[in-house]
Amino acid sequence: PTPVAWDWESFIRARRLVEAGVPFVSMQVGLWDHHCAEGLPTIFESYRSLLPLYDNCLSALITDLHERDLHQDVCVIVWGEFGRTPRINKFGGRDHWPAAGSALFSGGGLKMGQYVGATNSSGEYPITRPYTPQNVLATLYHVLGIDPSTTLPDHNGRPQYLLDDRDPIRELV
Repeated sequence: PTPVAWDWESFIRARRLVEAGVPFVSMQVGLWDHHCAEGLPTIFESYRSLLPLYDNCLSALITDLHERDLHQDVCVIVWGEFGRTPRINKFGGRDHWPAAGSALFSGGGLKMGQYVGATNSSGEYPITRPYTPQNVLATLYHVLGIDPSTTLPDHNGRPQYLLDDRDPIRELV
């Protein structure tokens, strides 16, 4: 399959935005929702073309940020909204699985060079302290200098915290 333009162009655009002083850049790169269905490629067939391209683009971005001495000022996170089933479904895909997922962090002044957390041998559920999306967001807020205990008024004027669980991933901060 031929690589599509959005891959490398999105990463270059993100780096240029950071260089221009934009404090937060969010990207959605690729189509990763591979439940698969009758007659569609399996997850393995789909990822044979997606993963090498994504790996090249992501590693080039992180390398580029290091070479430009921006890696301490820029936090790159690769994260989906949930994990995937530890087993392949009948169509050769994987379905939504909220019990265990993963995220990749790079830079941003965080402590790098480690993995945090573990699942059971089947990847079904955490066997160490589980971190939630709220903890990932609290870690990003830490990098951005936003106090997650800040409150904003709701429509009735009552204060609402930015996050219910305001603890960042302690191994990274």
